[in-house]
Amino acid sequence: MIKSIWRYSHLTLAVSSFLFLLLAAVTGIILSAEPISQKNKSYGQGNLDEITVAQLIPTLQAKYDEVTSISVSHKRFVEIQAIDTAGGDVKAYISPETGKVLGQIEQKNEFFQWVTTLHRSLFLHSAGRIVIGLTAFLLILIAISGILLTIQRQRGLRRLFAKIHKDDFSQYYHVVLGRILLIPILIIAISGTYLSLNTLGVLKTAKKGVEVNIDEIKSGPQKKIKDFEVFQQISLSDVEKIEFPFSTDIEDYYILTLKDREIAVNQVTGVLLAESKYPFALLATNLSLDLHTGRANLIWALVLAISCIGILFFIYSGFAITLKRLSKRTRNKFSAAESQFIILVGSENGSSYGYASHVHQLLIKAGKKSYITTLNQYTVYPNASQLIIFTSTYGLGDPPANAGKFLQLVLEKPQLQPVQYSVLGFGSKAYADFCKFAFDVHNELGRQNWSTPLIDIHTVNDKSLQEISLWAEAWSQQSGIELPGFPKQKRLKTKSLQQFVVRSNTAIGTETATFQINLDAKRKLKVKSGDLLAIYPANDHRERLYSIGVVAGAIQLSVRLHPDGLGSGYLHKLKAKEDLKAKIIRNPHFYFPKQASKVIMISNGTGIAPFLGMIDENEKQVPCYLFSGFRASASFEPFKSFLAAKIEDQKLTRQHIAFSREGEKQYVSDLIKLEADWIAESLKNAAVLMLCGSLAMQKDILAILETICQEKTGQSISFYQSRNQVLTDCY
Repeated sequence: MIKSIWRYSHLTLAVSSFLFLLLAAVTGIILSAEPISQKNKSYGQGNLDEITVAQLIPTLQAKYDEVTSISVSHKRFVEIQAIDTAGGDVKAYISPETGKVLGQIEQKNEFFQWVTTLHRSLFLHSAGRIVIGLTAFLLILIAISGILLTIQRQRGLRRLFAKIHKDDFSQYYHVVLGRILLIPILIIAISGTYLSLNTLGVLKTAKKGVEVNIDEIKSGPQKKIKDFEVFQQISLSDVEKIEFPFSTDIEDYYILTLKDREIAVNQVTGVLLAESKYPFALLATNLSLDLHTGRANLIWALVLAISCIGILFFIYSGFAITLKRLSKRTRNKFSAAESQFIILVGSENGSSYGYASHVHQLLIKAGKKSYITTLNQYTVYPNASQLIIFTSTYGLGDPPANAGKFLQLVLEKPQLQPVQYSVLGFGSKAYADFCKFAFDVHNELGRQNWSTPLIDIHTVNDKSLQEISLWAEAWSQQSGIELPGFPKQKRLKTKSLQQFVVRSNTAIGTETATFQINLDAKRKLKVKSGDLLAIYPANDHRERLYSIGVVAGAIQLSVRLHPDGLGSGYLHKLKAKEDLKAKIIRNPHFYFPKQASKVIMISNGTGIAPFLGMIDENEKQVPCYLFSGFRASASFEPFKSFLAAKIEDQKLTRQHIAFSREGEKQYVSDLIKLEADWIAESLKNAAVLMLCGSLAMQKDILAILETICQEKTGQSISFYQSRNQVLTDCY
């Protein structure tokens, strides 16, 4: 909710002020060129810190007949008003070391004067100054709201300058440049606001002149100017103006206007006669002028110019991001009430909406009634049979702006009929909370009695086309609806498939519903336990995926025969030495973890195959625990001796086996409940939990794990899922 307020505030402030910001930024760029161009002139003196007033005045008095005043500009130009020895007036830039004239004082460029007036008041006098002052203040709010959104996106202030996932051009550089230019833009905005308040008379910055008691001025002891202690302590870099005495009368004295005060000095004795310190408001005004104009420093003037260019880019990129979000919205041909497929989207910058919209259009073309909306618009859908959810994650595992209400709405508005769901999460593994909100959505729907998963949750790292395609293939396989071109599906080419031969098949000669099939590749393949085997039973576009384990070079599958199942029926009939054409699909998200304090494997009979291969590959003897459920001991018999051998080899630490039709009649979920404390402690100590098997089992296990995590670790199960500590591969 807070994020939404800041986001909409950021957008509202930008929209309401962008015309004046645009004008202020353009004129600011032009005005920043003035101090830069002035610095290139030879009048500037770089050694003002080294020259004192006690050195300067004798030099000038020796060269000029009479000196009226000396001024030091913010450009470090030393200006003199004097009368030379020939009686001529001198008003010029000089060298403070020699008194030599360097050039005549120039009038301010008329163009820069015109741009300055436009920048300050829009030629509207007080009304214009109010508008510009308000614009500067709005820029403060825009910068603050922008950085708060960035802090949330980066998961905290400490990670503000951590690596940013590169999405589209506008989004990426809007954040990157925002971090870099935040400070100078805030300085521009705050100083501009302060100067506007000063110009409008809201701030009192009047300074008092020095007040000298004439009666207390003494005429002795007389000193030479070079010996005046006050003048020896003041360098020209601290001076704004020196007014010389009009005569040699003791009642005339030097008046020095410095950066922070004004002083009067006896022209005979060098005694400090009076001092008037400037009020804070005046010092703040002078500092604001220096910071806002860059008049005192060439490098800062360049920074201001770059910052103004940055403001122009932020205006462009901000509107580009907004227009992209708006352009992703899709009109619905069918109403929500009549649609069978409901596509719900959680998107921060529009990317997820783009993928969802594409699926929506493909379903319409396929003759299906589809309806697309945001997750926050979720409601009861009387004719829905499927919820298809595309969502990103924002900040510290939070929902995107248009999805923050969804989890609560699911509880408040249950569907009235059974509904299947599938979740596709988008994110980047550069962030610790990778796809956390997608896991939250998947888990919450899994806890509802009216919803069942169509397929396991899928996640997409950095818009990986392969991972998007895996979701499309899995969804198409279960729904029976093809999604051509999402993102890119090619027609099956027999030549591209690998050749396999059946080594054994336990389905032959048995009547069990679950069977194991071993395959040998006819040529060497790069394959790991956890990868997927894609088969094409009808030799057409229809693809079926199975998790595989690799043991002693052979590929193992554990398959449950489904009535009229296209893939399971085809595999069930294969006999030893028969050929099979298929292909290996890499599935790296479900590999045996490279780093884990321990690995906990949970499966039912159909999910044990990849775990057998992983256990066999556990050469480093990482503590490994297997929880597996079967209907009867006969179903477990093919794996019994293998697992016993792996325990002896210390590749498997311990196994927990449940039988649902024999003995105590336990399910694997019962085993997990018994080990709740141990599992919770293991997760807190960086263990990785892997789950493979049926979606029904997954739903039960995740519900139990959610309770365990909430009660014993203080975290949601999605916390561990987003950190790759809970890995699932279920069908």
